[in-house]
Amino acid sequence: MNFIRTNIPDVVIVEPVVHGDSRGYFVETFRADKLEEFLGYKINFCQDNESKSSRGVLRGLHYQLHPAAQTKLVRVIHGKVLDVAVDIRKGSPTFGKHVSVELSAENKRQLLVPRGFAHGFVVLEDDTIFAYKVDNYYSPENDRGIAFDDEELGIDWLIPKEELLLSEKDTKHAKLSETEDIFDYKVDYYNA
Repeated sequence: MNFIRTNIPDVVIVEPVVHGDSRGYFVETFRADKLEEFLGYKINFCQDNESKSSRGVLRGLHYQLHPAAQTKLVRVIHGKVLDVAVDIRKGSPTFGKHVSVELSAENKRQLLVPRGFAHGFVVLEDDTIFAYKVDNYYSPENDRGIAFDDEELGIDWLIPKEELLLSEKDTKHAKLSETEDIFDYKVDYYNA
């Protein structure tokens, strides 16, 4: 497995090694020991989630507050997405910046989105199956979001806004500058 730090070093691209032959392929999609050795801290994933979406569906930007904050390890089983992580840790040198990575069934890349980040993705191909692990259970009372179209974030979703399909909930999130429920860069949310 290869681990690649992005322009926001806490967000990590995971590239599994694919062993392929005429029969198909085999790949390890997750190794706790290797990931934890690279990161320098433990992650105890407790829930797996999966969604299927058509082209143009945008889900996000979502996060959960402490004590239900989540680390996500996301991947695409079928199809293709543009996956986005936004730093919402007040006081961080990369606060308000984002990482965008194309994840697909073909490239088999994954993205580790740590606690303190808002996460979202837009589907680039029909019938895309998106799967991810989280290290905290879903908590409705701690569920929050940031506006996907916040101009200050400067995210290029690759699909024109008028073609995007969002849930009603995702059309009502406030801009990051208008949001008080965010994280503090100085707090270690893995040991808080």
